[in-house]
This record gives sequence, structure tokens and C-alpha cells, in this order.
Amino acid sequence: MTDSAYRWMMTATDAAMSRSAFEPGAPEPGEVTVAVSGCGVCHTDLGFLYDGVRPNHELPLTLGHEVSGRVVAAGAGAEVWMGKAVVVSAVIPCGECDLCKRGRGTICRAQKMPGNDIQGGFATHITVPSGGLCAVDEARLEASGMVLADLSVMADAVTTPYQAAVQAGVTAGSLAVVIGVGGVGGYAVQLASAMGASVIAVDVDDAKLDAIADYGAAMTLNAGELDGRALKKAAIAFAKENGLPTTEWFIFECSGTPTGQQSAYGLLVHGATLSVVGFTRDKIELRLSNLMAFHARALGNWGCTPELYPDALEMILAGKIEILPFVEHHPLDDINQIFAAVRGHELTRRAILVPSR
Repeated sequence: MTDSAYRWMMTATDAAMSRSAFEPGAPEPGEVTVAVSGCGVCHTDLGFLYDGVRPNHELPLTLGHEVSGRVVAAGAGAEVWMGKAVVVSAVIPCGECDLCKRGRGTICRAQKMPGNDIQGGFATHITVPSGGLCAVDEARLEASGMVLADLSVMADAVTTPYQAAVQAGVTAGSLAVVIGVGGVGGYAVQLASAMGASVIAVDVDDAKLDAIADYGAAMTLNAGELDGRALKKAAIAFAKENGLPTTEWFIFECSGTPTGQQSAYGLLVHGATLSVVGFTRDKIELRLSNLMAFHARALGNWGCTPELYPDALEMILAGKIEILPFVEHHPLDDINQIFAAVRGHELTRRAILVPSR
């Protein structure tokens, strides 16, 4: 297909990734090959590279699951996608099993996640099942001031909290609380606000709170300055002052930290819905009976089913969700430096790695 295809391979935990030339080959029936425009760097990628989280695919493995690009080859049955600009779903269900047919694609046991189950998007090309594609209206994209690479972060940072909000049932006039507002959490704030909720943004970083204040956060709270009791008291006071319910809150834990999870659980009120979006391998101690006493519920959230992607994309193209203030582009060949910078909290925006052509 091309003499210039390459990808960056993880070969061992906590080791520098290496660039490797490869031949994408012809996609199998139902598959497509996408020329990558951009691939976002997610903290899940850091978990694989640095923290000993084991990917399902044996090493060497190309990481990266936030991918946008253009279809340059199509297998039998997927020809309709040729030449189209697309976003690749971060989790691609098989579409054929009983779980998929019952609308439970996020727990499909044959799902494919780029950079985990199959080779990922830190490459010039990626081959994926066509059932995981979301077509992009390029005229509307251009009118928005974005380029295709910008939409790569939609594939996890936007769609994962979108599915969480849909699953939780966020309603207009409700109160939502988002714990951890960098990356995924920042989009969770925007999404809940766009759905009509008043949103309290909680973080330990004032810079992140300041950044999200103009993008849907009705109130910001620094959890580093408030203990759990004071945090809940402030949220209740905000609800009462603004005519919002003090029951049935929607709480989104996006920090993926033990302290964030403790804070989120401590905010339970009667009828609350706690959505766990962030990931940590660390354990915390909880009084599980609080769920019983508050008649509350806790929901896990793994990725987002492809059928929800068009709705999330529409919110972006309609200007309800802002991407550009929260992303920055870097050359793909700087991947090792960028991973180290993200790990060291040196970047304030989500990094998108762009291949050279």
C-alpha cells in the first residue's frame, strides 16, 4: 500500500517506544485501513507503558485509541467507507453476539480496542473493523475552524463521558458534579451542561478549574482546600441558593485517583447516581451501605458504543462542546518526549500526535 508507513511500538513496560516501518496490507472483509490524521494521548496509554497495566495484545504493541483519519483501503463489504473522513471508536464491539444485539456492546467479549486488543493509532495507518467508524462532515468541520486531527480526542475524551451522561440519564434542571476536570472530566463538564444540568467542577488544580470555568462549570471547588464534609456542604448550599435539587445528583468521578473516588462517594445524596469514569489500580475503603441508605446507584462506564458517536459529533460541530481550547498538536515522532511530559503533568492540554507524511 505504501513504502512510508510506520508506527511506534511499545516493547516493554517503562521502556522507550521504538519506530518501526510496516506494510499495512489489504484489509480483511469488513475492515478498513485508515490513514491517521491524529491520535490523542490518554492516561490509559500511560497506564500500559509505565504502570504495568497489561494490554490484551502481546508486546510489541502500538498504543493509541483516540484516532481520526481518512479511509484509504476497504475490504469486502466496507467499500462504502473509501475516501471518507472518520473517527475510529475507542471500543469496537463485534456487532454480532447476543450482548451486542441487546444493546450491551460495551461488554461485548469480542470487542476490539485499538492499542489494547489490536495495533493502535500512534502510527501512520491503522486497520480496524468498519463497524467502529463515525463519518465526519468535512464541510461542517472546516466551518468550525477545526481540522480532522482535532477530532481524534472525540474517540475517548468526549464519547466516554457522553455515554456516562446518557447512561446516568442527566436531565435539564438537575445538578451534576464532576470530580477531576482535566481531559475527560473537562468534557464531562461541558456535556452535562449542554444537557441542561448545572455543573459543579471539582479538582485540586486551580489552573484546571479556571480553564473549565468558562465552559460549562457553574461553580468550581478545590478539593485540596476542602475536606469531604465541607465539599458536600458547599455543594448543598449551591443547590439551595440556585433552586436546584438537593437529591438525585449526578456525580461523575473522572479523576481516576483514590482521593477523587473518595470525594465522589462522599457526595452521595438521596437518589444520586455515581458514574465511575476514571480508572486507578489503587484500592479505597468505602461504606457500601451508603448506597442502600441513600437509595443511590453506582455505574461503571467502559468506553462508548459506536452508535452514540454521531450524536457526540453533532454536539461538537454545533458548538455545544469545545475542543480547540483543550488540545495541542505534536509530531508523532516526539512520542517518547510527549508521553514523559504528560506523565510529569507538564502539559495543560491534551496532546494529539500527528504523523509526518
